[in-house]
Amino acid sequence: MKTENNFSELLKMIRLGENQTQDFKFEINDSKKIAKSLSAFANTDGGRLLIGVKDNGKISGINSDEEFYMIESAATLYCKPTVNFEAKLWDAEGKTVLEIYVPKGENPPYNAKNTDGKWLAYIRVGDENILADRVIYKSMKNASEKKGLKMKYTRKQDFAMKYLEEYGKISYHDLKKYLQISKFQAENILIQLLSAGLIKPVFNKPDFFYVPA
Repeated sequence: MKTENNFSELLKMIRLGENQTQDFKFEINDSKKIAKSLSAFANTDGGRLLIGVKDNGKISGINSDEEFYMIESAATLYCKPTVNFEAKLWDAEGKTVLEIYVPKGENPPYNAKNTDGKWLAYIRVGDENILADRVIYKSMKNASEKKGLKMKYTRKQDFAMKYLEEYGKISYHDLKKYLQISKFQAENILIQLLSAGLIKPVFNKPDFFYVPA
């Protein structure tokens, strides 16, 4: 594994803080937990983990090669499909920081196995890993399988877009109430619109809503 000695470059990255494409980890002690981060980066814009850095940006360093092997286990055993990554070490004035770079995945959705044995997909929103809802999950799957590009535009989809024009955002709750349809039907309409690139998701705790793309 390559070791970088450019301490100023490492500090430059750390000063950016935790964000959409960067996360700090003091240590890795659970491969299943870190699999969630790998899933989120692969499903969104890619990103890097800096291991041996505290949440406040203070460098603590790692103590052994165990961190790398836990990442490797997370990527291969607890992510499906396997998440690709690159690793390098940074010499931080006597302390070692492990950088794990995860590129944006080519075959989403990437699922992580949780402590209950369930496979779940996450996306990166700001500095958080958020569980993908059914709309986002299915649209990622459609994109990976090259589906949804020849969508038949229906009246219900037209009503959804008119609702968006009037109110600026929509959720499956709104659509369900507006069209008097089931949750499943409302989600399917949003899946089709998202797969066609007509809307985009925005996360507002605790739910996602959708705005014009």
